[in-house]
Amino acid sequence: MCNYVFVLDASHKPLNPCRPVTARKLLTAGKAAVYRRYPFTIILKKQVDGVAKPMSLKIDPGSKITGLAIVYGNQVVWSAEIEHRGSKIKSALDSRRAVRRSRRNRKCRYRKPRFNNRKRPEGWLAPSLQHRVATTMTWVLKLMKLTPIGGISQELVRFDTQKLQNPEISGIEYQQGELMGYEVREYLYQKWGRQCVYCGANSVKLEVEHIVPKSKGGTNRVNNLTLACHGCNQAKGNLDARDFLSGKPDVLKRILGKAKQPLLDAAAVNSTRWQLYQSLKETGLSVAVGTGGRTKYNRIKLGLPKGHWVDAACVGEVATLKIVTRQPLLIKAMGHGCRQVIQMDKYGFPRKGYKPKHPVKGWKTGDIVNVVAGKNAGLKGVRIKSVRAKGNFDLIGSFNGASNKVLSASQNYIQCVHRHDGYSYSFAE
Repeated sequence: MCNYVFVLDASHKPLNPCRPVTARKLLTAGKAAVYRRYPFTIILKKQVDGVAKPMSLKIDPGSKITGLAIVYGNQVVWSAEIEHRGSKIKSALDSRRAVRRSRRNRKCRYRKPRFNNRKRPEGWLAPSLQHRVATTMTWVLKLMKLTPIGGISQELVRFDTQKLQNPEISGIEYQQGELMGYEVREYLYQKWGRQCVYCGANSVKLEVEHIVPKSKGGTNRVNNLTLACHGCNQAKGNLDARDFLSGKPDVLKRILGKAKQPLLDAAAVNSTRWQLYQSLKETGLSVAVGTGGRTKYNRIKLGLPKGHWVDAACVGEVATLKIVTRQPLLIKAMGHGCRQVIQMDKYGFPRKGYKPKHPVKGWKTGDIVNVVAGKNAGLKGVRIKSVRAKGNFDLIGSFNGASNKVLSASQNYIQCVHRHDGYSYSFAE
């Protein structure tokens, strides 16, 4: 089942999405035209009176992949997953920093260090984190122009760190309510990498384990909890972890060191989500929030499979949910190229000459095209990998069952489908 199709009227007013079969009939009858390929949008050839019914946009922010879902009533009509490039941004910044420091060491060895002029503005985030906020907001604003969004739901925190440390903040109902165990377990999954801390097993059912048993004075605080498989949990019994791992000092040191670490990872993730929350409020729409524990509880209660877009659909208060699409749009952030003037080899010597950073004959890297002539005619939805001044371009895509395969085609044999916008697109199998 494919995503629903976004619909605009002749005055570019967003209407309610329609099923793909309806969009196909409108296009065949000449009553509509293709407005945008990704996400697929049609535009009617007449204006439509009346007010469209509002939809709900739900977001599940993640460090690597962010899930999006548009819900109409209790139906999920559109879904997508955004793959971020935060790790690539950090790698590029680290490389630039190394080159910069090496150059300053050679050229200005006695340069005095800067003094007290590195104050960062309030709310500053690292570029790799700010990228996640900016990319998500780009798609939120884009979807608001394509469909009538009436409200936004966001998973604000993966786990409530304050309530994990002190459950009495909101009373005993928090511990004994319907979310009992979901918040703590989700936090432990994130902290310990979803594997047994004693044997490293990660494909088995994990149990919450006390490092210091309660029978020997241990508590239920999260800094005394870890994850263990059933076998290790039974073998440990009511032994202290120090006694159980007396023959494995390295494992014991790792567990005790990580157990005492503050909630820095949680704070870093939550800071990005809070920045996104503030940006979402600036859209003027109502923003509802939920926790990761509530999301997981809803997904398990409804019997839905694990997925970023499924988690997005389960954010907040969800009584029932009907999935009418199971093929989300996969969006991968590719960037807009680099500002490096000359490519160099691994020794730092120029490898190629200077190349102007303007489109070649109207084409540039990232354009999505169809091959309409030549020996590769019939290929659809392939991406331009590199352009050349002579007019023969490298295309990358899936050909004959092979993914990321590169072939060459002339500019005279290709037809534009979607201009470069910083992303590549595909669909889940």
